[in-house]
Parts: sequence; C-alpha cells; structure tokens
Amino acid sequence: MTTNHPCPITLIGVPTDIGASRLGAAMGPDALRVAQLGPALARLGCEVQDTGNLAGPPNQRRERDEGTGLRNYEEALAWNRSVHDAVHGALAAGRLPMMLGGDHSLAVGSISAVARHCREAGKKLRVLWFDAHADFNTPATSPTGNVHGIPVASLCGLGPAELAGLAGFTPALASQSLCQIGLRSVDDQEKYLIKTHDIEVYDMRAVDELGMREVMARALVPLAGCGRGEMHLHVSFDVDFLDPDIAPGTGTTVRGGPNYREAQLCMEMIADTGLLGSLDIVELNPALDLRNQTAELVVDLVESLFGKSTLVKDLRR
Repeated sequence: MTTNHPCPITLIGVPTDIGASRLGAAMGPDALRVAQLGPALARLGCEVQDTGNLAGPPNQRRERDEGTGLRNYEEALAWNRSVHDAVHGALAAGRLPMMLGGDHSLAVGSISAVARHCREAGKKLRVLWFDAHADFNTPATSPTGNVHGIPVASLCGLGPAELAGLAGFTPALASQSLCQIGLRSVDDQEKYLIKTHDIEVYDMRAVDELGMREVMARALVPLAGCGRGEMHLHVSFDVDFLDPDIAPGTGTTVRGGPNYREAQLCMEMIADTGLLGSLDIVELNPALDLRNQTAELVVDLVESLFGKSTLVKDLRR
C-alpha cells in the first residue's frame, strides 16, 4: 500500500566528508541517486525536485586547529551555512527538504534551519536522531577533533559560537525536543552531557528490552494530537544506525544495531504520524559499500518513511 505525501520534496545534495575521519561520504548523494531515490519517491505519488549538489570548500584534511580544537572547522562552517540556507529556502517555499549527505556534521546547518523555520511559523519541533553514536562531544571533549562528533552538542548550544548560532539564536534545539535512538557507542564525556542535559535516549539495550515498537511509541508521544500546522517532525538518519551486516557502506560501523525489520518499523511508524517535515540522510559511504547495497537499503527505508507499507493498514490487527 502507498500513501501520497502531501508535501512536495526537495532533494539537496551535500557532497562533503569535511567532518569525518574517513573519505567517501562526499559520494553519498550521488550513490542515493544511482539507487533511484527520486524515482522511488515519485512512484509513491510525491512531487520531487532534485536541486543537485551544493558547492563548498574541498576537504583538505587539516589537522586540529589550535583555536577551535577541531579539524577543518572553517570549511565545515561554510558547508553548514550553505545547508542552512538551502534547507530554510525549501521550507519557506512549502517544500520538504531532504538533505543528502555527506557526513553528520551537516545536521547542524539542516536542523538550525528547521528550528528557525519553526520559530517563524510558530510550530513545535521534534527531532528524532537515529545513530549509533551520540555526537554529543564538544570541541574540548572530542577525542578526534572531527566535526561530525559535535553536531548535537552544537545544536544544544555547546559548540563553537558561529556554528551553534546558525539559526540566529542559541541553543537552536531545546534538549526536550530531541530523542536519540539506536545509540551503542558513546564516550564517557558524552554520557555526562547527555545526563546533565536530560536528553531522551533509547540505546540498543532499551531496544532489546522494550522492543522497537515500544521505543518508537514512546519517542512519538509528543506528537500525539498535533496537526501539521502545530508540529514539525525532523528525522536525522545516520546510516551507521543500522547493523553493519545489512549496511556496510558507512565509515563508522558499530556492531549490534537494528536489523532490517526493526528499521522498517521505525520508518513506518513515523509515516503513520503524517508529521514528517524534513529529513537528513548522512554518512553513506559508497567507497566502503558492496555494489551500492547500502544506498539501495536506504532508499527502501525512505520509501517506507513516505508511506510504502508491507500490508494494507485496514487488515492489521
């Protein structure tokens, strides 16, 4: 069964791995196109506009900057500014922006734009962050200096001022608006910051103990009773959320992630809300993939996110 999504979609390619330790995520947007992302959405009745890839500075593999403690910070900031402007422009035009990364540092620009849009439109914001990692390091606590390890901290106001303030206000994201799902690789300092900021987290132990259906039901509680005019749901999907047995094409794999059906259930339950307003797809690295199978899996999951289901809803019990 398919359900037409009411909002036209804009695909925004962001071909950079500026924030990552391994090269290859810069090819992620085109791998998704090769896997026929646009045509798959069109078959579901979505109106799709592919704006191509944004332009930005090259990844010159710089060492940690003494001032910021981060690698490639100025370049990462430039990319995030471009992402912010493109995503905000799509939202202002009444379209659903789908940011095709690229590494997860780009979510600072994407979610900052969504937060700005929600403030302007008077909407509540809910962010579901699907990831094996918390991405809650600060420049001071980061063991690597990679910018893709600090986006959540930056959105919560703990990153460099220019990056954290892209929305025009700080923090861009209130801690109670965020829910992280699938975590299984978290640094000690990140654990401390998650606790002190009271972030809602369902790690893989919670998934094992509660089951993915209950985890998603709890994560979606704040959306209950809300319409599209009141609530904006943003999904930030890191490919390493998935178990590497089914998704090898990412640079930071961690064993013990969700399987195919668990991931499909996440997407289907989000689709059932009818409130999805924006999406990040990040950390797809085709250089580490096998015959583009990870990109094809991601397209399959995105189809479920936009209404494709395995059973007719009326037949479910």
